[in-house]
Amino acid sequence: MDSDKRDAILEAARAMFSRLGFRKTSIDEVAQKAQVGKGTVYLAAELKEDLFYQVVEREIRRWQAEMSATIDPKRPAEETLRALAIRAEHHMNSHPLVRDLLCGEMRKVLPRWADRFDQLSAAGRQNIIEVLRIGIAQGRFRDDLDLPWVASVLQDLHIASLLLHPGESDVARMKRAQVGLDLILHGLRISERASS
Repeated sequence: MDSDKRDAILEAARAMFSRLGFRKTSIDEVAQKAQVGKGTVYLAAELKEDLFYQVVEREIRRWQAEMSATIDPKRPAEETLRALAIRAEHHMNSHPLVRDLLCGEMRKVLPRWADRFDQLSAAGRQNIIEVLRIGIAQGRFRDDLDLPWVASVLQDLHIASLLLHPGESDVARMKRAQVGLDLILHGLRISERASS
């Protein structure tokens, strides 16, 4: 299958899964939207579950690339974490598949694929881990951090802000996330006594 046709199928599937969810999306609808035959969709993915996974993986890779553009090793790591949070907020609001993956919804939809979705969620934390490494190299964060765990906590904080305050304005949600991030950053920074 040529890459243009495959891209059309994945893009059509992304649009349908984002709008209707996994259960309500049919392969027939994906084929129609992609303007290909149903059999062609099955050449891209043998099962609807596999097509869904491919779409989610593609979305996470795009999100990760977009977030990595925010990282600048010359900028203070705290500022970069804040910038990542803001960009992630906007991205998750406009990309429901990324939001649903990070919120654990996909584990409920396809429990047999939970391990694969967990791996994608971990891939989504790589940018946070990179910023934490930069903060350590800058001498701004402690060097004894368990980077994957701290990245997971930071990501969970952001997701909790989205889930617990869904009707909140973007400004109020970002302010709440900022307070939470500031509290966590105090635990990441090298204390004045330790650096003396």
